[in-house]
Amino acid sequence: MTTSIRRGPGTASTALDTSLMDVGGRATVVAVVGPTATGKSHLGLDLAEALDGEIVNADASQLYRGMDIGTAKLPVAERRGIPHHLLDVLDVREESTLAAYQERVTVAIDDVCARGRTPILVGGSGLYARAALDVLEIPPTDPGARAAWEQRLETEGPDALHAQLREQDPAAARAIGPANGRRLVRALEVIELTGRPFSATMPTRTYRRPAVQVGLRADRPLLHERIARRARQMWEDGLLDEVRRLDGQGLRDGRTASRAIGYAQALGQLDGDLTRDQAIDETALATRRFARRQVAWFKADPRITWLDHDDPDLTDRALALIRAARP
Repeated sequence: MTTSIRRGPGTASTALDTSLMDVGGRATVVAVVGPTATGKSHLGLDLAEALDGEIVNADASQLYRGMDIGTAKLPVAERRGIPHHLLDVLDVREESTLAAYQERVTVAIDDVCARGRTPILVGGSGLYARAALDVLEIPPTDPGARAAWEQRLETEGPDALHAQLREQDPAAARAIGPANGRRLVRALEVIELTGRPFSATMPTRTYRRPAVQVGLRADRPLLHERIARRARQMWEDGLLDEVRRLDGQGLRDGRTASRAIGYAQALGQLDGDLTRDQAIDETALATRRFARRQVAWFKADPRITWLDHDDPDLTDRALALIRAARP
C-alpha cells in the first residue's frame, strides 16, 4: 500500500511508501538502466515524483563539473525540483575511479533512505550501477603498473593482452572479450598486484540492499537515429564552446574526462584534426559502439526487466513492476 505524499525537495519524510520496504523496513533502491539515448533521465524523474524519490547518478561522465552538453546532463531547471546526487562532484583533471564512486554512492543512497525517501539510481555506466547495487570488491590499483599495461596495449594491441589474460584467468577473458582494452588493462593490473585471478573480484549478482532494476530498450535502427540526432544537437547546443572552456580548466590533463565521447572529438576539432562534421560523425559512431557494449552488459543481468522506451504507458508499467517486486 502506498501512503506517501509528494513533498518539496529536501523536506523531512513523514510517510513512507510501504510497498517499497522489505520486512526489515529497508527501502528499495530503484534503478533505471540501459543504453544511451533511451530516455532514462526522464523516466527517473517520473518515478521520483511517483515514489517520493531522489535521483542518484550512475553515469560516470556526469560526475564532472562543467561536462553538461556532451553528457546530456539535465539542466537544473528541468529537474522538477527533485534532488539529484553525485552530479558535478569531480574536476575535469581528476580521475573517476570505481572505488571512489562506490564510497560516494553508498553514502548518497544511505542518506536518501535515512530521510524516508526512495533512491532512484539512473545511468548507463554498467559497472558503476553494479557498484551502487551489488556486493562488489574493489581491488587495488597502482599508477605505475597500470601505465605499463597501457603501454603494452598501445604497442602490442588488445589481442595480445587478451591472449595473456586468457592464459592467466580464462574466466575473466571470457567475460571481458578482446575489444575492451581498458578492462583488459585493469584485469592484468589486478592480477599483477594481488596474485589472484581478476575473476575472483568480479561482481556477484547479490544486492547490497533490496533493489529493482528497470531497463529501457529501443530497436537498433531507431537507437542509431536518436544517437545521430543527439550528436548533432550537442554541437548546435554549444558543445565546442563547452569543451573550449573546459580545455582552459585542464581537460586534457584528465585521464578520464578527456577521453569521454564527444569531448575527445571536440578536442580534435579544436586542434584542427577534425572538421565539425567529422567530429559529429565520429561522436555518433563512438556512441553507437558504446551503446552496443551497454546493451551487452545489461542484457547479461537477468534481474533487469526491460520496457520499451517509447511505450505510452511507460511510467505506469514501470511503477507496476517496481511494486510487484517488493522484497
